[in-house]
Amino acid sequence: MFGFLKKKEKDENHIVSLDIGTEFVKALVIEINEGNGEVQGVGKCRQKLGDMQSGAVMDIGGVIENCKTALSEAMEMSGKEPSKVIMGIAGELVKGATSTITYERTDPTSQITLSELKNIVHKVQWKAFDQVRSQLAWETGYPEIDVKLVNAAIVDVCIDSYKISNPIGFQGKEVSISIFNAFAPLVHLGALQTIAQELGLDVLAISAEPYAVARCAPGDDPSMSAIFIDIGGGTTDIAVVRDGGVEGTKMFALGGRSFTKRLSQILNVSFDEAEKIKLTYANGRLNKAATLKVRNAIENDIDVWLSGVEMTLGDFYNLDILPSDILLCGGGSGLPEITKSLNGKTWWKDLPFAKKPKIKFIKPEDVSNITDLTSKLKNLQDITPMCLGSLAMSLSTEDEVVGKILRKVVRLMQV
Repeated sequence: MFGFLKKKEKDENHIVSLDIGTEFVKALVIEINEGNGEVQGVGKCRQKLGDMQSGAVMDIGGVIENCKTALSEAMEMSGKEPSKVIMGIAGELVKGATSTITYERTDPTSQITLSELKNIVHKVQWKAFDQVRSQLAWETGYPEIDVKLVNAAIVDVCIDSYKISNPIGFQGKEVSISIFNAFAPLVHLGALQTIAQELGLDVLAISAEPYAVARCAPGDDPSMSAIFIDIGGGTTDIAVVRDGGVEGTKMFALGGRSFTKRLSQILNVSFDEAEKIKLTYANGRLNKAATLKVRNAIENDIDVWLSGVEMTLGDFYNLDILPSDILLCGGGSGLPEITKSLNGKTWWKDLPFAKKPKIKFIKPEDVSNITDLTSKLKNLQDITPMCLGSLAMSLSTEDEVVGKILRKVVRLMQV
């Protein structure tokens, strides 16, 4: 497919992190080095307006060509040709939730064996899968047959209310397992699988993007609690994390492209010109008159966006108190009005916050297990592909017994 890449070394120690966003395709070539990732190649390609819509693929052929461009650039820089890829999936219909299921053992005095643990995880996951899949089908109107499990992860495991990491060898009556599941319509998941096949890459994993960001952006604090907001070109992705466990992910179809379209209409310029003006404004390089005009143009859309955040957080009805730290990333979060709206209004008082949220930005150095050797990953839009790469590192070195069992069960359920 990439003729000039045939001379390059194909190495199983390298993977591709592919973030197919509404506005850009971003590709990283990462070397796996003892559980850590070193970014050796970076590529990016702008999507055409008809290629993506609200985080979902609309033109597979167009997106494949964009991926080829970004991937070629990353491979050329690294001098490597990886065979495996981790991909992010986003969109308004990609949803995740944590389900807690309790399994009652018939013989509480016997020790839990590996065989029994496999059986417990299998039963728990199928129950959780049915619950969340039915809920997603009800919310979206999609038949259950069109909904597929994207990824799953263990949040915590308890035996008789005692939290543990590995149940093997323990005794007890009730085994309670909390599992995070992310779901997506089959049409969206299938599009990504087709793209990977056309690129000649084996899929290591496909992950819901807010899950990847929430899992990998906390850096050295694996037990943190926070709300992660990733503002992309077509969607805003929100994840709620408590004590290091992802309790849920939701998305709504409003992102940076909506602000650009508004500027294009009000300023009577092309979409591309409006995008340039927006970026210049975000970087503080417009004169006072132009700054005021842009600010007034997007003011109403910012209010709508903030209402979307408020409504989405309100859907996390099972949480008593929302975490007070809000961490931002994504290219759309660079607009100063985003931070201003989150800081300056009383929207949070109608939600279960204990105190006014603190707003922070995720920096590339905050992403765990990833080192950028190219010095090109400096922007807010670089966080998601870095987090996908970090998640791939975690999957390659995972040593938790329950996690390994769950991954096998997930593979069976995805067939």
